[in-house]
Amino acid sequence: MKHRHLGRSGLRVSEITYGNWLTHGELVARDAALVCVRAAVEAGITTFDTADVYARGAAEELLGEALRGVRRESVEIATKVCLPTGDGPNDRGLSRKHVLESCHASLRRLGTDYVDLYQAHRYDDRTPLEETLIAFDDLVRQGKVRYLGVSEWTAPQIRDALALADQLGLRGRIVSNQPQYNMLWRVIEPEVLPLCEREGLGQIVFQPLAQGVLTGKYRPGQPPPVGSRAASGGRAPVFIRRVLGDELLRRVQALRPVAEEAGLSMAQLAIAWTLQRPGVSTALIGATRPEQVTENAAAAGVRLDADVMRRIDETLADLIENDATKTAQMMAVKANWARAETLTTDA
Repeated sequence: MKHRHLGRSGLRVSEITYGNWLTHGELVARDAALVCVRAAVEAGITTFDTADVYARGAAEELLGEALRGVRRESVEIATKVCLPTGDGPNDRGLSRKHVLESCHASLRRLGTDYVDLYQAHRYDDRTPLEETLIAFDDLVRQGKVRYLGVSEWTAPQIRDALALADQLGLRGRIVSNQPQYNMLWRVIEPEVLPLCEREGLGQIVFQPLAQGVLTGKYRPGQPPPVGSRAASGGRAPVFIRRVLGDELLRRVQALRPVAEEAGLSMAQLAIAWTLQRPGVSTALIGATRPEQVTENAAAAGVRLDADVMRRIDETLADLIENDATKTAQMMAVKANWARAETLTTDA
């Protein structure tokens, strides 16, 4: 496993981060989740990402349980705050009250005294940015948080936060951004990536496999395979339906010979592509089986030559979304990504 600096910070993260959104505590049973985390550790993955909102806290609890016995200093644990964790008026957002209370609750569930990275899960336009940044800074000063990050923020939001932190003389500075990013969804390229590269923020990329579609397991004109997320219960199908259009699936299948010639699985090709993009520090993967973890972790350190990168772009062509106005709108996919009945239902 290769490691990279998280942006220009001193923190080093594994090129593959293991995450448990839509899996631990929801789609994957406890014992299977524990096995997947252990497979990640065995593969050399040291960076683990979760959030207070995942499975209403159960995901954090499972991750903490799975890492019990692993030397704390040998792993980097990241979690998030902002999305609703309860029904109360203060059980969401980035107010000082919710940030502090949520952090303490996350530490209890994870069974640790500190998290290496604490991230604002979304931007909160109902709370003064100064209040949020000072609350985060207090957690850094108290030793409960080592580094700060954001997720799915626009370039202007990130820029304002960095400028305000400098004006306030805060010790904690944002060092990372966690955006959705893959071969198909490239909306961060026009504005977010250039800003983050200038300011030294690293990208912790989620959905490098586009909810599993870029693995090639979903075929045009065929129902989702048994056992896949698209065929499961819970919230997973809601997210995956948006990328199951027949034309998109045909184009993905056209990438199969590209992967084979490179000696990679389809999943490894997609992850390696992401890791080769400027500004990316780590690619975040999830898994329902340990063999998926092992396969995906093998993408670390892979370099794709210029011809492979060109063929990927030519194959996907008009399906690629790079509209910067869609930053932080992960459901605003192109119409030609989804099946017609999906678009009608979701509308």
